[in-house]
Formats: sequence, structure tokens, C-alpha cells
Amino acid sequence: MKKMLAFFLCALLANQTLDACTTFLIHKNGKYAFGRNYDWITDVGMVCSNLRGLAKTSAQINGQPTVSWVSKYGSITFNQYGKEFPTGGMNERGLVVEMMWLDGSKYPEPDSRAEIGVLQWIQYQLDNCSTIEEVIATNSKIRISKTHPPVHYLVADLSGRAATIEFLDGNTVVHTGTNLSIAVLTNTDYATSERVYKQSINSKDTNVAFNDNSLQRFAAACSMVQQYNAGGSNSSLVDYSFDVLKKVSNDDFTKWSIVYDMSAKKVYFKSKSSPQVKWISYADVDFSCNSTSLAFDMNLTVQGNGARQFKPLTKETSTILLNRAATESKSQINIGEADIRRDVEYASRIKCQL
Repeated sequence: MKKMLAFFLCALLANQTLDACTTFLIHKNGKYAFGRNYDWITDVGMVCSNLRGLAKTSAQINGQPTVSWVSKYGSITFNQYGKEFPTGGMNERGLVVEMMWLDGSKYPEPDSRAEIGVLQWIQYQLDNCSTIEEVIATNSKIRISKTHPPVHYLVADLSGRAATIEFLDGNTVVHTGTNLSIAVLTNTDYATSERVYKQSINSKDTNVAFNDNSLQRFAAACSMVQQYNAGGSNSSLVDYSFDVLKKVSNDDFTKWSIVYDMSAKKVYFKSKSSPQVKWISYADVDFSCNSTSLAFDMNLTVQGNGARQFKPLTKETSTILLNRAATESKSQINIGEADIRRDVEYASRIKCQL
């Protein structure tokens, strides 16, 4: 499974326009929403329910130590390359975890902690954590494999607290609280993004150092988020979040736009192939351990309540979607049939621990 876990994400080629994911946290009247654009070469994927009470062991990487756990919380995730390896999601406690490419990331050296992949790291947090403090604390137990793609994360919880988690020069770097002046993240490290944005404001020159797309998107998202947080729009949280995502979209490369209404426990989403907005209320999903994991094709041409489209996730469904994702991604990554079989089998072995 090493090859299956060690590839892709928001821009395998960091010098291309694929490197263009954007995330942000926004609020109004004590309510919070989290927006996310996913930019890549294919919009194939599935929306998955993940149950609480499942016994899991991380996929082993390079013979390094693994970590085992029993999921505490159910979640809804967006998965392109396997059931247990999401690109992001929100759990039933309102914790959101999303990642973006960050060229230059350098993960810690191997040590006694368990080694985990960049995608399974997301599922681990959604399974085990309800606050950003709990997410940050997992750094003492797990570390990301040095062989995996360079990414960073924006994490937010139901209280409205957020954190960026980055891996720079072999160290885990966290911005939160007073060190996170605005909860926006693109494909530049947070400290640099914030510094350049503040310079542009102070100089009243919107072109200051905005010679790359990542900083342009960071500035645009910051401006719109700050305007809304200050009461500058009568739009709903969800509608305005989609407006921000449209503003920072990257033409044909923006494949998914997702808005997590954290306070209402709903997630809204659309894809390039299916631009109708769909939503899932967590109240309509059974996350109990003795229920069945559900999923549906991200690109179904439906709108409205997506929970009605949920079907039991079978090996056949997973295999079909993985094959489609692999085929449409082959210009950038090579995912073989053996990789797909291993991924599907891995997920099928996870069982309920009553």
C-alpha cells in the first residue's frame, strides 16, 4: 500500500496550476462554517460515512510502527483514493480537517512514534478528536511519513477555534489563537501568507508580492472573510462561503467546492461534473457501530438532500470509483490494479468493536 498512499493531493506538481486548494473558517452570530476548494485533475470521488466504534490499525509504511485505535466519532468524508484515506471531512462533534499541498514541507525524522500517511492522518483525527487541542496533542503519538507528499492542514472545531498545522524543517509548526489572525490557508506557509497580506494592506498596494496564485487566493479569501466577519454582508453563512470559493476558484482545476456548516452539522458540496449543490445533515446519518458504512458517487446529477442517495459501500462500488479515479489521474500518478485491490481489502477488514 506504500505506493497507494504516497502520491497525490492538491497538486502533485507544485509548480503547476493544480497547486491551488483554498480553505477558510468564517462566522456569523456565533455560528461557524468552513469552506474548501479542492483542485486536481479529476473530480471522481465518493462521499462516505464513517462509523464510531470501529477498530482500526494504520496502514504500515516502510516497516515503521503502526497505531491502533477505536473510532470515537462518526464522520462524513470526501474520498478519492480509498475509503480510509480522505482528503478531508467533518465529524459528528463538528471538527473539520482539510489539507492542502505545501511545497517545501519537511516531516520529522523517524522516531518511536507511529508513522502514518497524510490522508490517514485526517481520518485518525476525525475518529479520535473533537477539538483542535486534541488534534495538536496527537503529535506526541503519531508522525507523518517522510516519504509522503508535502502538505499542511487547516483544522477547526465547533467553538470556532482554528489551527494551521505545518511541517517545516523537520518540526511541527502550529498557528492558533493569537498567532492565527485569520483562519485562511492556501499553498504557502501560513507565516509567509499572513506577512505578505499585511504588507499589502499597510502599503495599500494590492499587488505587493502577489506574483503567485497562492498568495493571491490567500489575500482574496482573507479580504472576503474579514468583511463578512465584520458584518459586511446579509448573505447566509453557506451562501457567502460558496461566494468566497467561487472568487478563489482556479478555472477547470477546481473540482470540488465544499462548505461545512459546523454549527448546523450539515455539509454542502458540488463538483465540476455535477454543479448542483447537494447537502447532508448529520441528523439523517446513522453513525452507530452496528450500522453500515454508506457512500455515493460525488458526481451524481442530483441536488438537495444527498443523504437520500447514500447506499451501502461495497467492494464493487469502491473498486469502480477507484478505477475511474486512477484512469483519470494517470497523467500525473500511476495507480495499478494491485494498489486498488489492496486499498479496497484494507477498508473491508475494519470491523465494529462492540
